[in-house]
Amino acid sequence: MAFPRTIDLHMHTTVSDGTDTPEAILARVKEAGIALFSVTDHDDIKGCQIIRSIRTPGDPDFLTGVEFSCRDEAGKYHILGYGYDPEAEAIRQVVELGHSYRMNKVRGRLALLSEQFGVSFPEEELRALLALDNPGKPHIGNLMVKYGYARTKEDAIKEYIDRVRFRSEYVRPEEAIRGILRAGGIPVLAHPAYGNGDQLILGDEMDARLRRLTDFGLQGLEAFYSGFTPRLIRDMLSFAERYGLYVTAGSDYHGSNKMVTLADTGLGDPSEWPDGLRRFLRDLREEGRHEI
Repeated sequence: MAFPRTIDLHMHTTVSDGTDTPEAILARVKEAGIALFSVTDHDDIKGCQIIRSIRTPGDPDFLTGVEFSCRDEAGKYHILGYGYDPEAEAIRQVVELGHSYRMNKVRGRLALLSEQFGVSFPEEELRALLALDNPGKPHIGNLMVKYGYARTKEDAIKEYIDRVRFRSEYVRPEEAIRGILRAGGIPVLAHPAYGNGDQLILGDEMDARLRRLTDFGLQGLEAFYSGFTPRLIRDMLSFAERYGLYVTAGSDYHGSNKMVTLADTGLGDPSEWPDGLRRFLRDLREEGRHEI
């Protein structure tokens, strides 16, 4: 089969913490010449539903996506889901669970920022924040800049928001993987070498992590990623081959919220793509999981 020359399977819209609306994302994808793309908003599939409703003949191929923020006793994970049925109850249940946890975290952060640092915002700003589809740390950081508590959003997160510690709930990786599989999708570990903050997961630690996640049903690794060095890409490809996993590629584009451009994935010419990526794209097409 002929493979698309340019793909980007990891990007965020205003439905989560991106700055481009789904409509703007589609326009930017077309401008960038991307042949196959996926929107992977955090804990939400609304952006994908919008993209599906506005695509017209001749637009780039589209793959439903989502990124669940997960944690368990062994650490933190971001689990991507691709090619699922957005109408399936299984995926909607995980979205609802993730959204409820996210809203609890936002409220908890706001309360502790007020108690520990005296950070407060006007009521109308709080109502607007909590009315967002999936508010998070970047949204709070932008408010802190607006009201003079920090110089930049990054400073706000590092110096204040990340210093606020409280017990919070997360979707467990097995819950996310199970929901994606039951909705007919493919679960993939996002930016697998990156853990919490500056944590780098390699070697035996990565091996142990993949043994656990593949036991839950994980099927792929995001081996090509905007933040990966050539060595990290090689390491992730080696793990994907060892465990027989699909390979995916994504930029993690967030618009102006992150210094990453669309299609910045580290992928070379399609003739050099690894077998795991070729299998992923071939199986998607054969099983009719993405929209032409």
